[in-house]
Amino acid sequence: MRLAVIFILTLAAWNAQSAEYVIDTRGAHASIWFKVKHIGISWVTGEFRHFDGRFTWDPENPAASSVSVRIDPSSVDTNHAERDRHIRGADYLDVKNFPEAKFVSTRVVAKDQDTATIYGDLTLHGKTREIAIDASLVGKGKDPWGGYRAGFEGEAVIRPEEFGFAIPMTDTVHLLLLVEGVRQG
Repeated sequence: MRLAVIFILTLAAWNAQSAEYVIDTRGAHASIWFKVKHIGISWVTGEFRHFDGRFTWDPENPAASSVSVRIDPSSVDTNHAERDRHIRGADYLDVKNFPEAKFVSTRVVAKDQDTATIYGDLTLHGKTREIAIDASLVGKGKDPWGGYRAGFEGEAVIRPEEFGFAIPMTDTVHLLLLVEGVRQG
């Protein structure tokens, strides 16, 4: 009986610290940006305009946090319509056959109170591979509408060939993730 009471109190304490957040894409307070070397000379930048997701965050125990994001790869935007059509096509993202990409965290390794590495499975172009996102807390607090928000930024590097396609003259894509979440409940 005593063990059950301790378990319940521990669970209640964990739930008091951990909170679930919805990524605020409706308010345009989140972005998934990327940059890719262009013929070894400069960078092409772009973003995925349509995605949604959730995360749990426990500021007292960041390792107990988690992230889940769904991305519409057809929403890729590099500010160049012809290039975007090519990226959506069979040579790259092949959105006709792979209409969704997603990231689901598998573990969070805290570096300190405000930074962590988020490991998880990225599914892109029909292939799932583990990636690591170096993330840091940008800020947290009450918003003007009576809610509570937390904002994070993260960076990752992926290799397209691991997902079944190649980009000429480069083997990496750099991701910049800017995420603001609205606490639920």
